[in-house]
Amino acid sequence: MGTSRRLDQLLSSLGYASRKEAQGLCDEGRVTVNGQPWDDASARVDPTHVAIDGEAVDFPLGLFVLLHKPLGLVCSHDDRDGPRVYDVLPRRWLLRDPKVVTIGRLDKDTSGVILLTDQGPLVQRLTSPKHHVDKVYLATIDGPVGAKEIAAFAQGIQLEDEAECCFPATLTPVDDTHARVTLREGKYHQVRRMFAAVGRHVSALHRERFGEWTVEGLAPGQWRPLPLP
Repeated sequence: MGTSRRLDQLLSSLGYASRKEAQGLCDEGRVTVNGQPWDDASARVDPTHVAIDGEAVDFPLGLFVLLHKPLGLVCSHDDRDGPRVYDVLPRRWLLRDPKVVTIGRLDKDTSGVILLTDQGPLVQRLTSPKHHVDKVYLATIDGPVGAKEIAAFAQGIQLEDEAECCFPATLTPVDDTHARVTLREGKYHQVRRMFAAVGRHVSALHRERFGEWTVEGLAPGQWRPLPLP
């Protein structure tokens, strides 16, 4: 089996048990491989054939999920920063190795699409501006935008304390208090700062889309698995 791994290493990396505890799970009859009870945690197995308590192990080849981030949650691993996006996900995911991280961040006052993975190359591919992955935001603002603001976004906004202008972005008015922004960067508080640069205050912000992924069908706080791209 080209993808085989020691069972104790696998269960430890997926957050189910320490390597030492893995043998105990086997001794208790809780582990099956190909539907059959398994008693040797040191043996090599196909990760996709392993189950605990009758349930296949989570994402044995790599985790990739979409979460509808509610307001009030931060994308930090440090629980001193307040309630985290990780707190609405299965607890064992915090124990996975490689570590589960968000692909980019949304601040606590922004809702919408957030992607999470334990695959480092995927994070790089989806966050690097050179890969042209669009992010679409719906902003609630304190007044209408018109041709002047649209042109400024299209040219590239110069943010305060930034040496280089933002990449060109698309600004689309929705009504007098809402506008949609499409960009491919992820600077700190970028959308709010871009609007501030043209004299508009953002009172609410929701990310509607990240690349091909949306939160359609998901209530705030719900998540769904995605196939690894």
